[in-house]
Amino acid sequence: MKTRRSFLVGGLGLVAAPAFAHHSPSMYDMENPVTITGTVKRFEWTNPHAYIIMTVRDEVSKKDVEWAVEMMSLNHLKSYGWMHITVKPGDVITCTGGPARSGQTTMIASLIKLPDGRVIKS
Repeated sequence: MKTRRSFLVGGLGLVAAPAFAHHSPSMYDMENPVTITGTVKRFEWTNPHAYIIMTVRDEVSKKDVEWAVEMMSLNHLKSYGWMHITVKPGDVITCTGGPARSGQTTMIASLIKLPDGRVIKS
């Protein structure tokens, strides 16, 4: 009975393991970071990652472009000093991080400069 119970507990651990898996940042070019400045359109304080949707002026076309800025998990963000009210629509912020390898206007941010001048991890 003890062997069967150990097998069952071990088997359940294997089934639950994918739930703790984390996706890879390989879709982002972390070796060649970019910095963008724009206006926050929306701040999504969600699991598994928070997002900032912002409007950025493209230097070449001179048109406004929407960027999706991925951030860390809420637990990480809280430990860096973030709250769900840290940024709000209309705030002008600067984000530095790895751009999407695909060329899409998305990035995973490592640092964000807030309207009050603070630079915090993201």
